[in-house]
Amino acid sequence: MKKYIHERAAWPETKLDEGLLYAPLVQLHHTMGRLFGKLEILGFGVQNELLLSSVSDEIATSSEIEGEKLNRSSIRSSVAKRLGLETAGMADGATDHYTAGVVDMALDATQNYDLPITDERLFGWHAALFPTGRSGMRPIRVGAYRTAEISIVSGVIGKEIEHYRALEAKRVPEEMKRFIDWLETDKDTDPYINAGIAHLWFESIHPFDDGNGRIGRAIADCMLARAENSPLRYYSLSAQMLKERKAYYDELELASGYSGELVRWVTWFLGCLTRAVTESEQKIEAAKQKAVFFGQLRNIELNARQLAVLSRLIEGFEGKLTTVKWAKLCKCSHDTALRDIDYLIQKGILLRSTAGGRSTSYELAQSALSDA
Repeated sequence: MKKYIHERAAWPETKLDEGLLYAPLVQLHHTMGRLFGKLEILGFGVQNELLLSSVSDEIATSSEIEGEKLNRSSIRSSVAKRLGLETAGMADGATDHYTAGVVDMALDATQNYDLPITDERLFGWHAALFPTGRSGMRPIRVGAYRTAEISIVSGVIGKEIEHYRALEAKRVPEEMKRFIDWLETDKDTDPYINAGIAHLWFESIHPFDDGNGRIGRAIADCMLARAENSPLRYYSLSAQMLKERKAYYDELELASGYSGELVRWVTWFLGCLTRAVTESEQKIEAAKQKAVFFGQLRNIELNARQLAVLSRLIEGFEGKLTTVKWAKLCKCSHDTALRDIDYLIQKGILLRSTAGGRSTSYELAQSALSDA
């Protein structure tokens, strides 16, 4: 029978030879320094745009890793309001209870990074993720540690492949106490290493009936905020994990096996984090372009719908923008959408696409983009 890391007498192992992690740590710190150096010379508008984009990406992609796609416009609007950022150019649709709970959890993890992580705080995060007390159609134990055994399997019935079997439910309270005590007392290890260890350790315990992945990534985000002594998130680790989802799951499975490949896991985690920061560096130019674009339009009267769609276009709209899509995005009538579009055409901001197709589509005028 397959054995797991929590069956080892020495589990959990938290002390590593940092010399084995010297190269990835140096690379990470160098990349972090380069990102923050670039941020220092940017205006607040660009910094805030990158902050909003990164936080929204983190929230959306952490759920997407688990196969749940949330409305990104709702997430972005909710994050902006809670962080006190500019909300012009955002759809102001109602946020459902689930999305609101996901945002609450993510922001509490980073904005209140200096508060201790406790059982009650984790229970609050869990309750925020499952406001109805159900995971899909299935009722679950909410705001409390699990009392049932959990295995992660895949494959058809009768030919299941077990990827992981969590430790016994009766051990969860004791193991979570050890975990939380370590979180709040280990100040000697590089904090970026501890962020990786914390994620693996929490996932190995798997203390809740559901939501362990999202809460585990929130804990990692909290540890990263502590590492930087800042609640401001200018990169998204979950977005990078989503890009590398197969490797992410493969490395977690290997690290949670009996041999406990901890050095290998932390090496991968630091590398993934470095790639996330590099990706954020590349987004700075997009944030600068967006800030300049809307700065050029500051003397043109635009309504909330127009600002929202223009924001989507400058970020990179998927597919072609049609009147039907405009009406759907803005939850307005076809006639209202057409009036909005015609006004932007008159102002030289939009133009009718020359590309063929059954429906008329619209794109940003090159003159507007070149000005930006």
